[in-house]
Amino acid sequence: MKTRFNESGQRMCPVQQFKANFDQPAQDGLPTTPQDIASLVGVQLHDADSIVRNICFAWEDGRKAFFNYAYLIAAEFESDTNQNTIKLSFSSHTISMSGYCLEILFFSLLNNMPKLITVISKRYTYTEDLIYPVVVEIAISKENL
Repeated sequence: MKTRFNESGQRMCPVQQFKANFDQPAQDGLPTTPQDIASLVGVQLHDADSIVRNICFAWEDGRKAFFNYAYLIAAEFESDTNQNTIKLSFSSHTISMSGYCLEILFFSLLNNMPKLITVISKRYTYTEDLIYPVVVEIAISKENL
């Protein structure tokens, strides 16, 4: 340990050399902001000043699709004992998402906040004591016009 001296030139005891890191942000990789937490469960949020609001859906195989919130007509939330379901009706497509704790995601969709929703494989999902939304399946169907 490096010896330190105080302002008057006296040698400091190791206990006095201790410096707390309370004022520093977490550096161990733990999420600290809502965006960080959302990205862990496959959801990214729009910035507060974002003008154009699109929502992108991403699957495990790399496939992606996006829609503009302006064409979102209705949304439904169905709660089940095991999984929840959200159905989004756009003017040309219907998107059905199933997963866990999706009521939080439903209310963020109400405010046009999610920018990216990614499917998380069921085998990587620990459902006990889950407090964040996790989408395990997304299905898109085209509306007959």
